Amino acid sequence: MSLPQFNDIKGLSNTEISDAIIKTEKELFNLKFKKATRQPFQSHEIKFAKRRLAQLKTILTLRLEVLEQSNTNAVADLIQKQNYVTGNF
Repeated sequence: MSLPQFNDIKGLSNTEISDAIIKTEKELFNLKFKKATRQPFQSHEIKFAKRRLAQLKTILTLRLEVLEQSNTNAVADLIQKQNYVTGNF
């Protein structure tokens, strides 16, 4: 098993990414719990889960920033069209 690739995540939708974040957080919790209770586990899986979680959160944050910026531009355009700034009601 190799490290998770960032390109694999790019093709996912936002809802799939959110589901994957929840799944990865649960997996990471279980791995940390196994480590704390000295149960057998593969230690490299903690590293992989942390990295995948960071990748998922990064791509989701980037997408949400782009969406927020486009919405801000849309609101600014609407304000200009309606002449709210100049006071022409």
